[in-house]
Amino acid sequence: MIKIERLNKLELVQYCKSIGLNTEEKTKKKLLEEIKQYQIQKITQVIEEGKGYDLLTEKINTLAKKYAINLNLKIEARKEEMKADDNSHYLIYKVLGVSLKEGRLIDEYQNTGRFLYKYAGSFLEEAASLCLKFKNINGGKKIIPNNQGQKPKTFEIDFLDDKNAIEIKWRDATTDGDHITKEHARVKSIESQGYIPIRVMFYYPQREQAIRIQETLKTIYKGLKGQYYGGEDAWQFIKNYTGYDLKEILTKIVQENTKEDEAK
Repeated sequence: MIKIERLNKLELVQYCKSIGLNTEEKTKKKLLEEIKQYQIQKITQVIEEGKGYDLLTEKINTLAKKYAINLNLKIEARKEEMKADDNSHYLIYKVLGVSLKEGRLIDEYQNTGRFLYKYAGSFLEEAASLCLKFKNINGGKKIIPNNQGQKPKTFEIDFLDDKNAIEIKWRDATTDGDHITKEHARVKSIESQGYIPIRVMFYYPQREQAIRIQETLKTIYKGLKGQYYGGEDAWQFIKNYTGYDLKEILTKIVQENTKEDEAK
């Protein structure tokens, strides 16, 4: 679903006109309310007609294309910037037996790889949220106060579905011990307000220290009567919980894209 909160007034007006909503003498707040209501009604109607899976697939496919375009723009812009970089450090690469060509490739992949990880994570987390939205159209993000410490002042629940406070992660490879402290405070804050903390992480880390941290987080969740799903269990949770098989949807999108590429 389009992140309408990020649109400015002019963009909101243009979007409202594209979906047939009257925009005359309406504030940005009012336009946002009417757009959200329109989206809720549209999705509800499609689901009632038994076409929810098709619409969800269409929305995730559109989302994927948007992310792919923006990712490519970021990567190409960074490559262009790198042409003006100071490459005097290549001297050290050569001392260590790394050729000029290899050094350039390593720097290029290191710079552009960060964009890939960022965009891949944001896309998957947003796609999973869409599945949850189709399960409960009234659910969504929620900000709660941190009642376990001073920093941060608040925590964000990725998707609150009634009492289920679901955190969505594509992967978490952190090895920082402070991460455990912060996550503990987050989960306790959620539990203290009567919600059930649920962590969904699609890709489990592969390094030993990062794995140990995830095992600790799993213990924290279970200790506070929460739930933790990692790796294949995360995909299965989304399927069982929402009724939509996200992994299957993404696999079909890849297959369709492959057919299009081969036909060119």
